[in-house]
Formats: sequence, C-alpha cells, structure tokens
Amino acid sequence: MTTSKHTALKYITKIAILAAFAAVLMLFQIPVWFAPAFYEIDLSDAVILMGGFALGPGAAVLMELIKNLLNLILNGTITAGVGEIANFLMGCSLVVPASLYYKYHKSIGGAAVSLVIGVLSLAVVSCILNYFVMIPAYIHFMGFTVEKIVGMAAAVNPMVKNLPTLIIFATAPFNILKGLVCSVVNFLLYKRLSRILHI
Repeated sequence: MTTSKHTALKYITKIAILAAFAAVLMLFQIPVWFAPAFYEIDLSDAVILMGGFALGPGAAVLMELIKNLLNLILNGTITAGVGEIANFLMGCSLVVPASLYYKYHKSIGGAAVSLVIGVLSLAVVSCILNYFVMIPAYIHFMGFTVEKIVGMAAAVNPMVKNLPTLIIFATAPFNILKGLVCSVVNFLLYKRLSRILHI
C-alpha cells in the first residue's frame, strides 16, 4: 500500500470511528428545564469537535453527516427527518467555524478562541434557522401549529409568549448551553486524546 493510500485509509477510519462514537452518544440525551421536550443536550458534538480539531473542518462536516445517518438507523426518527437535518446544520455551525479557526491557531489560546467562535456561530445560526426554517418545517411535516410549539415551551418557561420569545428565551440559551458543554468537554479532553487522534 502506498503512503498516500495508507494516509487516506487512516483518515477515513478515524472519521468513521469518531462519527460512530458520536452517534452512540446521541442516544443519551438530557432535557433542559427552560425549553420544550424536543430540545435535548447530548455530547456527540464534543466528539466531533475533537475530530475537527485533529482532522480539519471538512472531516467535521463528514462526521456530522455520518453521525446523523447512523442515528437514523439506530434510533429512527419521530420528526420526519426534520430533527436530524436540524442536528446536522446546528452541529456544523458549531464545529466548522471552531475547527477552521483552530486549524490556523493551534495553541491553548487558539483553542479557546475557536470554541467561543463556534458557540457564537451556533447561537446565531440556530436562531435564524429555527425561526425561518426548522419550526416552519415542523409545522409543515408534523402537523404542529405555532401555538402548540409555543405552548410546549411556555409550559416549562413562562417567559415564552410567542415565536420570537421562544427563539430568544429557549432556542438561543439552549444552543449556547449545548455549545458551551460540548466546548468545555473538548477543551478538557482534546490535548489528552490528541496523540491517539493523530496516530
């Protein structure tokens, strides 16, 4: 086997292993107290952040895609695929900017800045996508109404009164919290695991 083929095989193998591990972690989801039940935190993106730091932003996108396809196989879907598409897009909005910045700033400070960039990107993209794309998709494909979705959120968060306040007081804080949790896990573990990821 030539050196280039061997390198490519290792690259693909790492992507597959990390994506599979992330897909398993997706099975363990934690609800939050201020958002509706379909907003749940898992640590799958912490794994993909590590993979993105080690292998680059392109690999991070592939891992997000494989993770969600595997989750469909392992867990099925109760959202007509909307939830999985949302997870892919939100995941990419976190891991791609973070891993792209880290690619050119490989230091502890660079890692910290890259994770802040990733969390901010996730917060902004999640608000825009949820308001204009994902919530309308839930309404269209699952027969929900805006009132039902707002009501689910208002039941656990009295600050939610309508769709804009759902985005401000549930969607944004949820994604910031999720991004921070995954970023902290990545920050604490990446250097300890980087030797394995670079073998």
